[in-house]
Amino acid sequence: MSRFFFNDRKHMVDDAIEGVIISSRFRNLTRLDTDPAIRVVVRKDWNKSKVAIISGGGSGHEPAHAGFVGKGMLTAAVCGDLFASPSVDAVLNAIVAVTGDRGCLLIVKNYTGDRLNFGLAAERAKKHGLKVEMVIVGDDVSLPDNKQPRGIAGTILVHKIAGYAAEQGKSLSDVRDIAQLACDSIASMGVAMQTCNLPGQNDEEGRIKKGHVELGLGIHGEPGASTIDSQNSQKTITALVKHLRKATGPEARLAVLINNLGGTSALEMALLTKELVHSELKEQIDYLIGPAALVTALDMKGFSLSAIALNETFIEALQADVETAGWQPLVKLDPMPLQKHRVIHGGTHAKPSENDAVKALVASITRTLIEQEDALNALDAKVGDGDTGSTFALGAREIAQLNDDGKLPLNDTAALLELIGERLATVMGGSSGVLMSIFFTASGQEVAKKQPLVDALLFGLEQMKRYGGADLGDRTLIDALQPALEALKNSDLSAAVTAANKGAEATAQMQKANAGRSSYVNSENLNGVKDPGAVAIAAVFAGMK
Repeated sequence: MSRFFFNDRKHMVDDAIEGVIISSRFRNLTRLDTDPAIRVVVRKDWNKSKVAIISGGGSGHEPAHAGFVGKGMLTAAVCGDLFASPSVDAVLNAIVAVTGDRGCLLIVKNYTGDRLNFGLAAERAKKHGLKVEMVIVGDDVSLPDNKQPRGIAGTILVHKIAGYAAEQGKSLSDVRDIAQLACDSIASMGVAMQTCNLPGQNDEEGRIKKGHVELGLGIHGEPGASTIDSQNSQKTITALVKHLRKATGPEARLAVLINNLGGTSALEMALLTKELVHSELKEQIDYLIGPAALVTALDMKGFSLSAIALNETFIEALQADVETAGWQPLVKLDPMPLQKHRVIHGGTHAKPSENDAVKALVASITRTLIEQEDALNALDAKVGDGDTGSTFALGAREIAQLNDDGKLPLNDTAALLELIGERLATVMGGSSGVLMSIFFTASGQEVAKKQPLVDALLFGLEQMKRYGGADLGDRTLIDALQPALEALKNSDLSAAVTAANKGAEATAQMQKANAGRSSYVNSENLNGVKDPGAVAIAAVFAGMK
């Protein structure tokens, strides 16, 4: 099935345009009220006293193009259907609507449909006595021998520079010339690991193999120039930078636009930015734009880089304020600032000591949790985010390493429990690490007060319940831990192992979770699935035998 929110495929673009206009924080957009097939977004505050800047093309690239309409950038955007050029009539109506005596400049991406429809509209507008010029953006450098390079994300840099020149009151010829110089100064290249999906079409296996990325694919999903058999961020950035540096030259001072093609997470975009500023281009980059979704390709899992060779005019233009929803401010590239700080640990400073029996017990427990990592992750994937095994294994590996290195106070139970609590809080993620740290820390403090070990562990359990908010029957690890500790107090380790297993098994029949990650999951998904935390606790007790 298609992975899109929409009511009617035929009305998607119109609905999206309405959403863009009513959500504009500048309240400066409107739509031409004309034939419904003519989708033109214009500046509501436009008075035709300066050169008009018009761009557009197929929809599906949001925020381009309507998101760049506003003072300082576009005067109007002509929106076609998804990935389809707007009609000649739509472009002509846009020109007539916003063009005054100063004339207008059309900024067109280098696709055949856009060139033809914008070009014919320009010629017809001239018959109406209007002054019209056009520049064609072909910033894609992925196919260096292509005589007609595609226009991709670098197009919005041309919007910004041309819009600034027009806002300064420059003549149409001057605005055209600076826009053309910008076109000639920009190099862009995209990369993706998954191409885009179109609304209304069933999802199909894409052409890009798992574990690969495709370099140089277009903003409509057109095939790229080559593939890399890796999804490593550093290798991917290196491949793009090689092409950009060749196109712009090794001496150029650059601003680089980091564009999300629609389906890449903010986390990934941030780390890709880090890779960029540490790449071979690092000595040439003066400014960054983004990372942000600027010219997208629906939900394409990828990104693009656009580098522009700077001059003083371009810097001034790119730094100027605008009143548009989509533009991202130019950011001066400086090294990441670091603030000195002395690390504060709330921890213990126990002296390592030896105890062969305790060493073997710790080794057995940690080994058991590490061996159960994949099984616990698979179980957690049914009711959570699939990381319980990794979380417990991470803590187990830390304690196991300390055990192997002889750094644990094995002959001092109180200190051992407190040290384990401290390390688990540091290395285990999520709530599990904190809960287990509370358990071990509180237990260790009770042992230090000369309380029997099992009583101390039960006290640690009560503190865990107090701070965590869960209790017996809430479908958490407590359903295995509490009966096991109670059995250990009243009987022996074998009884505790049996009780822990029984408690873990019982969670599969609990229809509702009142605490923990599973409390966000509906009862149908919980039915018959054991709580992974409870299973982990059962594994711990099994590892003690």
